[in-house]
Amino acid sequence: MKKKFNKLTFVLLGITLLLSVSCQKTFDSKSYAPSKPLQSFGGYTNSSDIEPTALVSYFPFSNSLKDSLSATTGVATKTSFAKGVRGEGLQGANNGYVVSDVPVAVQNLQSFTISLWVKMGQNTDGAVGLFDIDNNQVGGAGFWGSMAIFFDNGGSATTGVLKVHVFSNPESPTGLDAWEGGYSVPNPWNVWSQVVVTYDNPSSTVIVYFNGKQVGTNTVAGFKLDWTTAKKMVFGTLQFQTDPSLTANTGAQGWASYMTGVEDQVRIYNKVLTAKEVKYLNSLEAIGR
Repeated sequence: MKKKFNKLTFVLLGITLLLSVSCQKTFDSKSYAPSKPLQSFGGYTNSSDIEPTALVSYFPFSNSLKDSLSATTGVATKTSFAKGVRGEGLQGANNGYVVSDVPVAVQNLQSFTISLWVKMGQNTDGAVGLFDIDNNQVGGAGFWGSMAIFFDNGGSATTGVLKVHVFSNPESPTGLDAWEGGYSVPNPWNVWSQVVVTYDNPSSTVIVYFNGKQVGTNTVAGFKLDWTTAKKMVFGTLQFQTDPSLTANTGAQGWASYMTGVEDQVRIYNKVLTAKEVKYLNSLEAIGR
């Protein structure tokens, strides 16, 4: 009788141990594991957390040419979509670009921040426009756009020449130009690079950043922003390279070209982001957030 009791005890103990091990495995499964906290930069875990109320235009190019804030939709010429820095991006092409109406919130900007990402091969075919807001002012001032961000001629295999042009018409028949550059930026080719331009209207000061670092600043006395007459903006080239040209003052130039790489995450804010905010935005978008 004693032997039977011991055998039954061992059987029961074995069942108990088996159930215990099974429960322990279930408890340790991934479905019960605690989530790893997201890495943050300056307290931000997503690029959308940075000054969300100041963001007035955002083209994520996620298989769409639509501004996610104004619903303004661009019209493509020879462009497509490819892998971007975050999701999909705008794939450029030779003689390719996207033209969109300028959202009202962009026309009414005073101070601003414009941020974009680009991945392209070495610039060997002339000045390559990344983003431009048109300026069709009669009388010659409309050669350059109201806002032009481009890689100019003169780079090398390891450096690029980054230029920015801002135009305004502060009660003047000829307007006023603000030039920034050319800034020599390191290793911009075939890797994702971020360009940020800020403008502070009270001080008439433009600051240019490349991959989160300030590369130049310029103050133009008397410059006051007025883009209320701007109608179109273009992604992937300069305003006079479209067909037809976005300005009646000139047409396509032999020294200018097209962005044949990928452009992504074009953001426009109605305020100046601080240097720290620019750095945080760069860090977050670089990891797809």
